[in-house]
Amino acid sequence: MARVFGHDTACACCGAQRVLPRRAFLAGGGALLASPVLAQGTAARSLRVRRNFTDDTFSGVYWRDGRYDRDALRQLDHVFRDLSAAEPTPMDPRLFDVMSAVADAVDSDETWEVISGYRTPETNASRATQSRRVSTVSLHMSGMAADCRLPNRVSLEMARRAADLQLGGVGLYRRDGFVHLDCGPVRRW
Repeated sequence: MARVFGHDTACACCGAQRVLPRRAFLAGGGALLASPVLAQGTAARSLRVRRNFTDDTFSGVYWRDGRYDRDALRQLDHVFRDLSAAEPTPMDPRLFDVMSAVADAVDSDETWEVISGYRTPETNASRATQSRRVSTVSLHMSGMAADCRLPNRVSLEMARRAADLQLGGVGLYRRDGFVHLDCGPVRRW
């Protein structure tokens, strides 16, 4: 889904038309429902992540009983924040579903190393001037993407397994040893 918080768009995977921004939805006292990407099943979903450069971590359940856990999402927002920004930005929780599914697909319970999560438009523009590999319309700016790795997994194998899942975009950065995962349209590079 090409989503910018605060705007309604159609989801490429399920056709859903109305997606409220997480902050506005939570401010209204509502509870988030399950991602349409992984809406099947009721098993709890967990994630273990560590942010490179800060050593901020999250280890725990972020989805249970058919709903995202608001406190867990706030903690994940902090880990995935743009390190130059003053405050965390709400991440699209479907990204965590993608990461959880990829870890399951490669049979790993390792901690994800997060190299980059949310990026402000300014941070993204700066990176784009430094490398042609950075998109000027990156889903990092919508809180829908992460550059990450599982330390004891080969990035090529992770990228292949992630692409097989067809849950979003998958980029392989073999030289740097990480993959880009997002919850946007299915594509690979």
